[in-house]
Amino acid sequence: MGDEEKRNRAITARRQHLKSVMLQIAATELEKEESRRESEKENYLSEHCPPLHIPGSMSEVQELCKQLHAKIDVAEEEKYDMEVKVQKSSKELEDMNQKLFDLRGKFKRPPLRRVRMSADAMLKALLGSKHKVCM
Repeated sequence: MGDEEKRNRAITARRQHLKSVMLQIAATELEKEESRRESEKENYLSEHCPPLHIPGSMSEVQELCKQLHAKIDVAEEEKYDMEVKVQKSSKELEDMNQKLFDLRGKFKRPPLRRVRMSADAMLKALLGSKHKVCM
């Protein structure tokens, strides 16, 4: 049993060593991934957001603000136009679906469940509570 115990300990030690090596590799991969994401973020920002150059005089700053407001207005107009376009398209789709159902002459009916009811209860439901009928 001494030989088998040594072998089991060696296997356990090897397993722990492999586990620690795998964890180290995973940690380095996570660091690489994080640095890659950070560089992608910086590249995206440098492409889409030009660096801000603040001029020295107040009139130049006001002119810059006017330009930025004009860009914001254009972006808002495009956003509004897209929203209206989507709303019109969805309304048109709903209308066409309604016309399609009207042309078919069928409406989607919900599935009905079977209800167990005694004969007395059925007659009472059909005739109302004023009439008494016993079977």
